[in-house]
Amino acid sequence: MKKVIIHTDGSCLGNPGPGGWAAILQLEGTDHRKELAGGHARTTNNRMEILAVLEALRALKEPCAVQLFTDSQYVRNAVEKKWLDAWQRQGWRKSDKKPVKNGDLWQALLPLLERHQVRFFWLRGHAGHAENERCDQLAREQAARSDLLPDPGYVAGG
Repeated sequence: MKKVIIHTDGSCLGNPGPGGWAAILQLEGTDHRKELAGGHARTTNNRMEILAVLEALRALKEPCAVQLFTDSQYVRNAVEKKWLDAWQRQGWRKSDKKPVKNGDLWQALLPLLERHQVRFFWLRGHAGHAENERCDQLAREQAARSDLLPDPGYVAGG
């Protein structure tokens, strides 16, 4: 099984506002790397953080062992602390019975987490880590584009 290191980041100019996401995929033990990025006209920072992970894992052509680095505690904790499992068992509702925010993205992420062996690691954002800084730069560039399409899953106030 191939071992891949992924760094991700999301950005939003205003929250909500125009947003961007980015990921860097690197085959462990090689110099082979790929940068991915995209964005939406009106979205949230958390949606862009999740979308970065989602698009990075979608880009893998075969099941892989993945070390995924993110500066989002929300994303890391949702997976590592099994929040996703609880939300799924509860019909995509939180313990207060309110719908889980970003449920569309979390539900799309689940099969990818089953396909790949993913371990999440948290990095402090804006702390000088080269790949995290590069992802931040790419995500901000995407958020600043004038030709972004709406985020089909973004719901104001939801």
